[in-house]
Parts: sequence; structure tokens; C-alpha cells
Amino acid sequence: MDYVVNYLLKNHLTISTMESATGGEVASSITNIPGASEVLFFSAVTYSNEYKIRFGVPKEVIDKYTVYSKETARSMAKAISDYTGSTIGIGTTGKMNREDKANPYGENDILYASIYDSRIKKYKDIKLKMTYEERSKNKELVVESLSKELKNMLY
Repeated sequence: MDYVVNYLLKNHLTISTMESATGGEVASSITNIPGASEVLFFSAVTYSNEYKIRFGVPKEVIDKYTVYSKETARSMAKAISDYTGSTIGIGTTGKMNREDKANPYGENDILYASIYDSRIKKYKDIKLKMTYEERSKNKELVVESLSKELKNMLY
């Protein structure tokens, strides 16, 4: 995330995150970089559908596509960007090798992430297979993928 934070700083851009499966790991990786407080506007960990909806994810998206979908990740990214007025919004949702009894649909080893750039109103969607048993390693995999895609988007 070094490149990402430094690029955002240099270009006076901002970022916010709405994370579910990653539990704040994306925001944490951003805050590990000096200057993060100038670019990270807000981060929300929204494990429940209720709070995704409260922060702006349309209930209809969750109902139609499920909470574990590209469409929900996209809605999370845009909603948090809109909510905070940040340039970049990131949304993550999925399962990390664990069944969710409250939301029994979808594969147990797939994570969806989306990056929304409000300047050009474009998304970059990511679908990752969770290959590790340890949640911490899967979270690292997600952060690495998001860092790479952010760098490509911002370059």
C-alpha cells in the first residue's frame, strides 16, 4: 500500500473502505503507511446486512444477488465513497472457508472485492478464491490483490 498512499497524498485524493470478510484489514494496511491519516477518510466493518444497508447498500441488491456477490461488493465500494465523499471506495464481501448460517448461499471460499473511482465512475472488480485455512493469510491475499489493482488503476 506504500505506492497507493503516496500516490493519493501526492495527488490530493482520498480513500474509504467498507469491509465485511476482511474485517478492517484493508484499512489497517493503509494506516501502516505514514501519511495515511491525510488520505483515509473513513473505514467501516459491516458484517451484518443491516449495517451495509444503513451505509447505503441498496437492500434490493442484497436480495437479488445475495450479500456474497460482485454486485454487493460494488455497492459497498460506491456507497462508502458517496457516504464520505472520498475519491476511492473499496468494498469487500465473501466467505473465508466458513459457512454462514444466516446467509447460506454462495461458495464458502470466495471473496468479492470492488474498487470504485468516483472521478470516472468506474469499478474494478476482484473475485478471489480463499486458498488458506488461516483467515489472516486470506486477508493478506486480499490486501495484496487490492494493492496491485489500486496501483494499476492509479498509475
